[in-house]
Amino acid sequence: MHLKTEQFLATPCDDEEDNMATLCCFAGNGQMFLMTRYPDEDTLDLTLDDAPSTLDGLRVTFSATRLTLKVAPGDRDALKGDDQLEIEHATPAADLPEVIQTLRILLEGTGELVVEA
Repeated sequence: MHLKTEQFLATPCDDEEDNMATLCCFAGNGQMFLMTRYPDEDTLDLTLDDAPSTLDGLRVTFSATRLTLKVAPGDRDALKGDDQLEIEHATPAADLPEVIQTLRILLEGTGELVVEA
């Protein structure tokens, strides 16, 4: 599965939402991607369009222009049958550290994060 977005919106700790970490984007075709996690939970929630899923064991690779998310075979339904989601993005360079910080919080103890230079 493949999406293209202008930029990611990242919040490592939303005080108004019980310190929830959030990463989201909207694709040009109207699709929405949303990853959230509360600090006291062992799993994260992934919402693609209006279909939420609870996941554990993700592998995320992030670069200045691309985010690739791989799910376990049993979680393919979260990606509409695919085992991988690739999102091309044009997030401003000044915002990339906050995206990386948010991804680290989202994946701590629940998945693997690879940050490419």
